[in-house]
Amino acid sequence: MLLEITNLHFSYQPEKKLFQHLNLQVGEGKTVALAGESGCGKSTLLNLIYGTLDWQEGEILFSGRKLQGPKGNIVPAEPDMKLVSQQYDLMPYANVYDNVGKFISNTNMVQKKNEITELLHVIGMEEYALEKPHFLSGGQQQRVAIARALARLPKLLLLDEPFSSIDFFRTSELRERLFGYAKKNNITILISTHEIQEVMPWLDEIIILKNGEILQHDPAEETYRNPKNAYVARLFGEVNVLSEEQKNRLQLSKNLWYPHEITLSETGIAAEVLESRFAGNHYRNKILIQDLPLLQYSQQPVQGQIKLTFSKKS
Repeated sequence: MLLEITNLHFSYQPEKKLFQHLNLQVGEGKTVALAGESGCGKSTLLNLIYGTLDWQEGEILFSGRKLQGPKGNIVPAEPDMKLVSQQYDLMPYANVYDNVGKFISNTNMVQKKNEITELLHVIGMEEYALEKPHFLSGGQQQRVAIARALARLPKLLLLDEPFSSIDFFRTSELRERLFGYAKKNNITILISTHEIQEVMPWLDEIIILKNGEILQHDPAEETYRNPKNAYVARLFGEVNVLSEEQKNRLQLSKNLWYPHEITLSETGIAAEVLESRFAGNHYRNKILIQDLPLLQYSQQPVQGQIKLTFSKKS
């Protein structure tokens, strides 16, 4: 196991505990997301692992080696590990090319140039190689920080909301190249994100945090298809939450239903359409089933009286 956290205790203030008895394992070469609402501890956990924060009890093992944290390291950070935080910390007077190549050896300059060129391609910044950071947008600086971290070929790359400042139309290509580069080089990624749906195709596992506790840690598909509770399900978007009485009344198999799991059918439960709005790749419908208001997605607008089937297939 590449990363092991055992019985971790941490608090910013003695009377306010964040992590208590936290246990976590991350395997080598995995891409794992940390998800949860703001303040749940995602960024704090990344900084504890990296060594910029100190914990009160427990231990963190990395590649079988017990980490010491700030109390054991004069300079914060761990070898074979890189953190890209929301503070990009670029060299202000060096251009993008030199920022990316900061940690690459000068022993073979041809090889160094090739590596920098590849990394600039990964982040889509080839045309900005000679620009200084202060001429770049926040999203562009964020991409440069990611490339500089990758240049060290760390065993573990910690990413704290890495796409938060990047234009939406650029993020898909960046994610494809970033996660592909990591897989090719066997780099383990632990990424904190509010956009769990956007990174889902590249995830091996998802860790759900709430108030410093791990609610669920499962493969990505399992977490999505079988969320432990409504809090977990809502991290993936809109969800219908039914009480036990409502579930039993409709004779359904579960309490949580994503809107796309409720489908139009010729023989199903009768429903009344209250509203149908175009939402891009689907129509977002407010419906009423036996006085129970629900959300349902369809491929075409609906109105009046319809029939619906609840299907667990996603």
